[in-house]
Amino acid sequence: MSYRAKVVKVMIASPSDVAAERQTIRNVIQEWNSTHSEDKNIVLMPIGWESHSAPSLGGRPQAILNKQVLAGCDLLIAVFWTKLGTPTGKAASGTVEEIEEHIKANKPAMIYFSSVPVRADSIDEEQYRALKDFKEKMGKRGLYSEYETQEDFRTTVSRQLAQTVIRHFTSNKNGNGQSADDVAIAPPPVPDISEPAMQLLIEAAQDNRGMVLRIHSTAGVFIQTNGRNLVESDDPRTRARWEGALKELQSSGLLEDRGYKGEVFSVTDEGYRVADLLRERQTVA
Repeated sequence: MSYRAKVVKVMIASPSDVAAERQTIRNVIQEWNSTHSEDKNIVLMPIGWESHSAPSLGGRPQAILNKQVLAGCDLLIAVFWTKLGTPTGKAASGTVEEIEEHIKANKPAMIYFSSVPVRADSIDEEQYRALKDFKEKMGKRGLYSEYETQEDFRTTVSRQLAQTVIRHFTSNKNGNGQSADDVAIAPPPVPDISEPAMQLLIEAAQDNRGMVLRIHSTAGVFIQTNGRNLVESDDPRTRARWEGALKELQSSGLLEDRGYKGEVFSVTDEGYRVADLLRERQTVA
């Protein structure tokens, strides 16, 4: 039996000051499709007012956009930097209204706030105050994410988008909203890796940069991540144990060498996925 790929429509919502981030989200979605669409039988479709709206009269502008663009979306990604946006008559801004309508429909929303430096004289103080108030309210209702650079944003969105798709769009809904053309895809299994490799991956995924450092010095070999040195003693057996775990994660595609002579490694998208599953197993156990 053959199935059509499930299309997940991703609404990109933001005020006008984060054009670079809007393009980054589209790029990340394209990368996800290139890597995962065939495997997951899911295609992510970026949706935005600039590409999916059409002129229309007879209603409040934001209400028309909600109907034309937002209503059919499955996932929303919203980004803010220095401004909240223009009030709509119903909400503090168009982006805020889109978030509220999407959440009211019980659909997942990923919300990001930029900490990228900005010239003080370029900020609209009234807009910035409104944004701070909104951010505080969001913090009381759930989790949001912050980023300090464009590269940080790209990396964070890429990882969290993969997690969100797995969590919300690959499980069998048992008739609660999944169409006959949808394919229920279970998350890929956890690779068969050793206990030391599992420990190292879980620690690395919790490091704020997702990095593992392998340092040679006169005092011995150190494998460090998340503020810990895992080689607690320099006897050959202990050193070989953790060196082997590092090589195992790299050969499994869960860590990648950043090109610094085998001294710096970063967690891959698949590595974060596996680390999350391993932590879930530990919690259940």
